[in-house]
Amino acid sequence: MAEPRSGDVLTIGVDIGGTKVAAGVVTAGGHVLARLRTETPGRDKSPAVVEETIVGVVRELTREFSVAAVGVGAAGFVDEQRASVLFAPHLSWRREPLRDALADWLGLPVVVENDANAAAWAEVRSGAGRGVDHVVVVNLGTGIGGAVVVGGRLHRGRHGIAGEFGHMTVVPGGHRCECGNRGCWEQYASGNAVTREARELVRAESPVARVLHQAVGGDAAQITGPLVSELANKGDRACVEILEEAGTWLGSGLANLAAAFDPELFIIGGGVSEAGELLLGPARTAFERNLTGRGYRPTARVVPGALGNEAGLIGAAELAREALAP
Repeated sequence: MAEPRSGDVLTIGVDIGGTKVAAGVVTAGGHVLARLRTETPGRDKSPAVVEETIVGVVRELTREFSVAAVGVGAAGFVDEQRASVLFAPHLSWRREPLRDALADWLGLPVVVENDANAAAWAEVRSGAGRGVDHVVVVNLGTGIGGAVVVGGRLHRGRHGIAGEFGHMTVVPGGHRCECGNRGCWEQYASGNAVTREARELVRAESPVARVLHQAVGGDAAQITGPLVSELANKGDRACVEILEEAGTWLGSGLANLAAAFDPELFIIGGGVSEAGELLLGPARTAFERNLTGRGYRPTARVVPGALGNEAGLIGAAELAREALAP
């Protein structure tokens, strides 16, 4: 474990997704000194249970480190004051005053930010987007989170909820999404999409899913996104095809985002992006094929994030540190 430098202001970043709560003590240089991870309480749990989980990991970290503030990256719509989670598709928060609730529990300043915004800020400050002023970040996890950096600044929108790309409708009447709509982009290019397709193959007892079937003993419920990526990297054709399909949907959506935002760079982060070129190769092909005005305009680069799954907590910690500045 690295040691903090003398005089270094430490903050804690917390990244809350649909399946995990990850927290870490972060230096001003973006180095993570200590980490904790636990499961996210299910959507059937009350907001208080989720908040108690966050408080638990923060208190565990503050037993060893003195910190100045806490930043929370939440998978949901965060208001313009960065205080309340208006809606979280994968959690029980509905107009939840998260900042004040956590500050009361912890006795520390708290900043709440959308998790994709937090991850984007980390990548722009110290990751794959360093030195680039116009960036779109797409985080592939349980769902799809997104963020836009314009002129070196996070673009939050009038109400604080810009960047919810995962809930663009790409297939009218398509798969039902946790947000309440049908056919959202995240139903075709996220971790949930990869898992759903693999499970459907096993449940249908498709002969092409023989390796998948054997890997989980026929129990489709045991299939996870990381398992699909692992088997694809070992050469299983069915899993390769599942990732190719998700990548194609990803690239098509990126072309739409290029038409809207004209970024210099797309950064693809989140757990699903760890599938690497099995996902990003098809995504680049579909992006270039669907890009409007292709051949007559600059083409944005599509690269993986540099900070991995820690981008969200690093960015949340940095935003908390910046909020301390007079």
